[in-house]
Amino acid sequence: MFGKGSKIYSILFLKCPRCHEGAFLENHPYNLSSMNSVRDTCPKCGLKYKMEPSFYFGSMYVSYGVGVALAVAVYVLTLLLGLDLGIAGIFGVIIATLILLMPYIGAISKSIWANFFFKYDGEIAQKAKQNA
Repeated sequence: MFGKGSKIYSILFLKCPRCHEGAFLENHPYNLSSMNSVRDTCPKCGLKYKMEPSFYFGSMYVSYGVGVALAVAVYVLTLLLGLDLGIAGIFGVIIATLILLMPYIGAISKSIWANFFFKYDGEIAQKAKQNA
């Protein structure tokens, strides 16, 4: 269900949307010197990641949605755990969580955006796997 061939695999592991073999980003999301820099092409199948200049500006909308979903999840989790932090405490926990996860949120948002436009291709994935 979450293995190669599913969009969730590509998104969570930051892999090429077409072959699920090559890396999507230049470096790790927490490498702050090149935070969330998308490669020009897939190193395995050669897919050009940038369809046009400024292609990944749309991922900002996705990033907003992921951030809101994460904030709601943290709020619900604090309620389920019975933590009595008050409004300011819960707000602080949400802000701290969003700041700590900001590089990863940006990375998966770009991956989600790319997966809207690129489809998995099993034949290309097999060729990419054989060329590895």
